Amino acid sequence: MATHAVKVKNEESHGGKGAELGHKVTGTIEAAKEFLHDVRIEMRQVTWPSREDVISTTGVVIATVFFFGVFLWLVDLAVQRGVAYVFKAFGV
Repeated sequence: MATHAVKVKNEESHGGKGAELGHKVTGTIEAAKEFLHDVRIEMRQVTWPSREDVISTTGVVIATVFFFGVFLWLVDLAVQRGVAYVFKAFGV
């Protein structure tokens, strides 16, 4: 993996307008090209899931969201009725 230096200019010591940010990063077009090259190399090493994996995990996520949606709706309903009962008991 190639390494490259990025110049960091600390503007706090210079009292510049960007002092509240703490630093300003400057670079060159060559550094940007090298960064994109490194990104391309890393992306080739990624193991992508199969279509079947994506479909099955999406199904699990949808089922889980549905379950917790119904569960929280029931809890909300129970709490709402409980609070209404307490208010009625104290005459509020």
